Amino acid sequence: MNEVRDDQVLVGKHTRREFRERMEAGELKACIIPVAATEQHLEHLAMEHDWRSCMHVAVEVARRLHPRVLVAPSMNIGISEHHMRHKGTLSALPGSWLGVLFDTIRSMHHAGFENILVLNGHGGNVAPCQGTWGQFQQRLECNLQFHSYWDFLDADTVGPFLETDRWPGHAQEFETAFALAVFPENVREDAMHDQEDKEPLSATAENGEALVAATITNVAAHVQAMIDGGSTAEIPAFH
Repeated sequence: MNEVRDDQVLVGKHTRREFRERMEAGELKACIIPVAATEQHLEHLAMEHDWRSCMHVAVEVARRLHPRVLVAPSMNIGISEHHMRHKGTLSALPGSWLGVLFDTIRSMHHAGFENILVLNGHGGNVAPCQGTWGQFQQRLECNLQFHSYWDFLDADTVGPFLETDRWPGHAQEFETAFALAVFPENVREDAMHDQEDKEPLSATAENGEALVAATITNVAAHVQAMIDGGSTAEIPAFH
């Protein structure tokens, strides 16, 4: 089987003709919009971790479901005010961040997508989205869903691969294992020994590979269910 290329799954790699022809042919059935953050991840993980991991999952899901799924550009700055005391963290205020997110969703809906998954990779984005999601759905009236990628894992799945039995955590065993498996250059292993928090030392690349594989499989199954009509968002009624 030929490997699915980036230009086949990323919105931004398409020309307008390529996108138009695929949409008009009825080939494209769902869009994933990755949202995450660029923020401190203790002393040992690169600050791009959240968006890099979320984007990885989204792209691999689109590859698996090719040619039906495209991935929009990642929103790689999130709502991270609680980390601003650590210099280098980038943060958006909830109002401006939600405005850009809605406009991105609206653009993809305007392009023709009726199934849109906003795939989240940062905990600070969750509450603001939950608070306004019904309004987004009412405005667009499509199968618009918001889930963090770790929502698709359960205790039975992660149990054999996590000593600490908790996920996602912030730069803890789960996220460190993910990085060791997918982008090990982002892990400063000497810093894991030097910093006060020792939980990341439990992480291994082998366990990370299993966790990442399960995540991609489960997210892909969910997106497929969205396409097939087995997973639809319940749009809140107007009052």
